[in-house]
Amino acid sequence: MPLIIRLATLVLAATLTAACDGEPPSPPTTPGARSTPTTTTAATVASSDAPQAPTAGTLPDTPESFATAKRLLYEQVYADHPLTFYCGCRFDAGRRVDLTACGYVPRKNPRRAERIEAEHIVPAYWIGYTRPCWREPLCTDKGGKKFKGRSCCEAIDPSFETAHNDLHNLVPAVGEANGDRSNYRFGLIEGEPREYGACDFEVDEAHDRAEPTESIRGDIARVSFYMEATYGVRLSEAQRKLFEAWDRQDPVDAWERERNARIKAIQGNGNPFVEGAGE
Repeated sequence: MPLIIRLATLVLAATLTAACDGEPPSPPTTPGARSTPTTTTAATVASSDAPQAPTAGTLPDTPESFATAKRLLYEQVYADHPLTFYCGCRFDAGRRVDLTACGYVPRKNPRRAERIEAEHIVPAYWIGYTRPCWREPLCTDKGGKKFKGRSCCEAIDPSFETAHNDLHNLVPAVGEANGDRSNYRFGLIEGEPREYGACDFEVDEAHDRAEPTESIRGDIARVSFYMEATYGVRLSEAQRKLFEAWDRQDPVDAWERERNARIKAIQGNGNPFVEGAGE
């Protein structure tokens, strides 16, 4: 990216992300009937009525378990495209990462860096944190102990499980990068400190922020728009403006279209923000 555009983007992002530091996205809306958006632009989602989380009858037919979702992700969606999302590192059928070839240098967890993990672009936390199953101990394990959170929501909340296992929101990532990203929002980080060798991915733990490389920023934006439109996982206005900019700066490419087509063949629905791009 030319320097002047990079500087302008930094100024925009610094303003937007500073405005939302400490402010989570608006919570998912109450489940109810949802109309399919008539267009596929982020601006339409922003200007329309608040998207509604789908009822059981309108949920996409996503994999029945997270284990199945991961298997399909690695063995079908990325079968002949074995590259990690954030760092572009190759991985093998045993789900081991070739760190040397891509120049990845572990920051502090080399064992986790050597394996592939399925990363939620929109974190499971943002999907579930307002739900009763996430906040209250509504589940009981075999030993009679009450628990809450992600595991509980997977067990008793069908709409959470569907969103959690949606392949559109899953990508293969270097395990360490996945763990370090945590549930941080995406944005730009001043100075771009490189802590993972040649991998252009930064994490600012002080501000709960992660900065991805330029070539995948549009992908992140379009998945985020999809999760909002499909499941009611709301974006803050600051996030929306940043993602709209990323959507324009990094348009849909051939692999993103192919990935979408493969996922659509598996779970029956495509991402309209990918399919409608440029039309």
